[in-house]
Amino acid sequence: MKRLGVNIDHVATIRNARGGTHPNPFNVARQAINFGADSITVHLREDRRHINDNDLKKLTKSKIPINLEIACNNKMMKIALKNKPKFVCLVPEKRKELTTEGGLNLVKYHKKIMLIVRKLNKKKIRTSLFINPTIKDVILSKKINSNCIEIHTGKISNRIKMKKNYAKEFKIIKKCAKFASKLGMEVHAGHGMDYNTTKVLSKINEIKEFNIGHFIIGESISTGLKNVIKKINKLINK
Repeated sequence: MKRLGVNIDHVATIRNARGGTHPNPFNVARQAINFGADSITVHLREDRRHINDNDLKKLTKSKIPINLEIACNNKMMKIALKNKPKFVCLVPEKRKELTTEGGLNLVKYHKKIMLIVRKLNKKKIRTSLFINPTIKDVILSKKINSNCIEIHTGKISNRIKMKKNYAKEFKIIKKCAKFASKLGMEVHAGHGMDYNTTKVLSKINEIKEFNIGHFIIGESISTGLKNVIKKINKLINK
């Protein structure tokens, strides 16, 4: 069975818009797990624009499997080591970006990323690198000794939404997924996915986990969180 990770960042975005406590990300996380999600993803950004330190502390103290997305620096690494989430995904981060714009620069930050991955692996925290779909990045991820890769699916997602030909993007993602799997790394996918993108990418058997946030939270406003998670799970396990 392929797994679904639900990103609840934008539950916190709605909460923060009013500065109160509602909606409560922790409660939504529990509901998502009860409705069929396998894990909960949160991105603790350096500017704390949505999920904050208290959210992370409460989530990691629970029995909910947490996939923590963090920037590649010592400060965020120490936060991860202190809270001990089950999983950590290292992602690029720019203060002014609306959302993550691409994969990690594994060439420029190779040594820094390798050091962080080594320390996380030592504490038995499953590591993942958020990468662009290139064979070069897959090879570098293996050299860094990451347990998993998460392929940035923004480009193919945009082309599917705009009803443009996505054959080229699909081919390279499939190629990268197969190659990474042969190298012994688990393959995940995330960014910009909706029902249609999920349906397309679920055809790649090597992708074992889908991490979806904005669409699930947005769609649940009109159709309900339970219904959205049920439909996504059905799509990824057809």
